Amino acid sequence: MSSPKSILVIGSSNTDMVIKADHFPAPGETIMGGEFFMFPGGKGANQAVAAARLGGNVTFIAKVGNDIFGGHTLQKFREEKINTQFIISDKENPSGVALITVDKKGENTIVVAPGSNGTLSPIDILNADKEFEQADIVLMQLEIPLNTVQHAAKHANYYHKKIILNPAPARQLPDELLDGLFILTPNESEAEILLGVKISNIKSVEAAAKKLYEKGVVNVVVTLGAEGAYIYNADGGRLIPTSKVKPVDTTAAGDVFSGALAVAISEDKTLDEAVAFANQAASISVTKMGAQSSAPYRKELND
Repeated sequence: MSSPKSILVIGSSNTDMVIKADHFPAPGETIMGGEFFMFPGGKGANQAVAAARLGGNVTFIAKVGNDIFGGHTLQKFREEKINTQFIISDKENPSGVALITVDKKGENTIVVAPGSNGTLSPIDILNADKEFEQADIVLMQLEIPLNTVQHAAKHANYYHKKIILNPAPARQLPDELLDGLFILTPNESEAEILLGVKISNIKSVEAAAKKLYEKGVVNVVVTLGAEGAYIYNADGGRLIPTSKVKPVDTTAAGDVFSGALAVAISEDKTLDEAVAFANQAASISVTKMGAQSSAPYRKELND
């Protein structure tokens, strides 16, 4: 295994409040739930923790509130050996929170109040200029303002860094952001929103991935849950299958996949090897409750 290169994660940090229930309530319906859990979450934070647990050398740029959630979050990041030098304490806005319902099949619905995540600005990114220069990989998502993501991408491109973008929560993105991305990791529904097309089978997955590749993405990796992930790049398309497991909670499976993918790329694995590694990490994560708490440690993987 090659020594890991530096991974710069830019994104959100939330506290997840989770209720387990037999089914999701219909509009206007109140149901009785089961167990309640409170976990650290947020897509950026989940990916940073996943990468750190798998051996990544991680620096995290984010914003948290000057409140009990923010203080607890910072302490947890330090315990995970994440560089927190560029995590900003927002004195005006609360920390982000997410309300999550998990049904008996392990599927989830999520509503996020972004709080301080929504104030992470291009200026905050500029303050970490040296980290961009020193990083090898920049990993981002879309729970922070889009103009901040675009600014960070331009900054990373200036230093010729590999950018991995997990386009979640899904939205349509400008072509200039997609052009030149090293890896884009949408799931099926996110790919549908990015392109405005319906995906219903592996053939339509390949067509969507090819369209994203044609927009200038170097490597498109569409995550397919229990089916694995579909790669499309200059070598064409292929499915990388994953092992079958019984899911308990799918929260953050995509984030674990992205964090693991960044680690594998930082260790100079081939893309197919990196996706297989990420599939394995994600499949382990869905057998556990919570977001960051479900991220596996390196010793749990066979690689």
